[in-house]
Amino acid sequence: MSKVSPPVEAADPPVAEVGLGQPLGAGVVTALVGFTSSFAVVLAGLTAVGATSAQAASGLLALCVTQAVGIVLLSYRYRMPITLAWSTPGAALLASTGVVAGGWAAAVGAFALTGVLIVITGWWQRLGDLVAAIPVEIAQAMLAGVLLPMCLAPVQAVRTSPAVVVPVIVVWLVLQRYAKRWAVLAAFVTAAIGAGISIAVEDRRLALSALVPTVEFTLPHWNWQAMIGVAIPLYIVTMASQNIPGTAVMKSFGYQVPWRSAMTVTGLGTVLGAPAGGHAINLAAISAALSAAPAAHPDPKRRWIAACSAGGAYLLLALGSAALVAVVAAAPRGTLETVAGLALLGTLAAALAGALRAEEHREAGIVTFLIAASGVGFLGVGAAFWALLAGLVVRKLLTPRS
Repeated sequence: MSKVSPPVEAADPPVAEVGLGQPLGAGVVTALVGFTSSFAVVLAGLTAVGATSAQAASGLLALCVTQAVGIVLLSYRYRMPITLAWSTPGAALLASTGVVAGGWAAAVGAFALTGVLIVITGWWQRLGDLVAAIPVEIAQAMLAGVLLPMCLAPVQAVRTSPAVVVPVIVVWLVLQRYAKRWAVLAAFVTAAIGAGISIAVEDRRLALSALVPTVEFTLPHWNWQAMIGVAIPLYIVTMASQNIPGTAVMKSFGYQVPWRSAMTVTGLGTVLGAPAGGHAINLAAISAALSAAPAAHPDPKRRWIAACSAGGAYLLLALGSAALVAVVAAAPRGTLETVAGLALLGTLAAALAGALRAEEHREAGIVTFLIAASGVGFLGVGAAFWALLAGLVVRKLLTPRS
């Protein structure tokens, strides 16, 4: 009898050899998409709570630097494509909150407190569980209400500055159809061109000193209105809309984010960046996929290079923060708000869908949404906090006991 050969086990398919160009390029794209898609929201939010143009530019620079350092630390330490971002929903929250009691210094104090809460979340599981226990429809309804005024800005700006705003909207709409990833960037470029034409026609001059990146430090001031009206809602939207989804996105690509380390790095980064005007940094959610997907590198163990590349790109983008703010400040009224509103339309749609998905809790969701959208605060505390509180109360009262 002839011997029967043992079955040969199929080997894992070999990973194609890829140079550094692919992950480095993916990292640069990650940073560009993350920056251009929402920097206008950040500037609008910081300005709304009392920052001057110089302080807003400093805040944008601080956010870029702190998240860049955090990306490099986490991705190199754990050899994972862990990317960070600023809290875009948090910036939208600031834009809807407006100037708080105590002014810009109080807002800076609230930013620092937000960072402390994020650090505590990483080390104290009960706080993380408490945030996770907030019903999704309530958190999403609060976010949708916060976003609504900003998303209405393009409509209102058409009336005040049609010559600049209408082309911005048209370009954004066309790119949404053919190259969605670059729609917001194209809209900003169009807005910058329109602003340049407006500056030239009115024969205004941009001071060269305003184009140089600088850091404007502010001594934090703490008062209870800013803590309740800014810090707590900022912490909640950052956790619910960024950190928790960010871990889910990474898990979908096979990565388990080191939760405690990630919260420690982002929380400390927020605390350190607060005096310079940075409101909050967190795990990236949407842009995280650009560095964690196979397109960044066929080998999952090599995609951390893309994340490090994104960190380096953010450091370079930080150098342009002052120039961006100078152009925005010189632009016709409503230009910045138009770009920011267009950038947030997708987020608003997703938040509304999440808020109204469960039929049995729609009343609580819509109450939360309306109070947050109203922008009406009480006792010096912004509408977002009262919206969250009212939504939880209504949900509790209308939920039948089992």
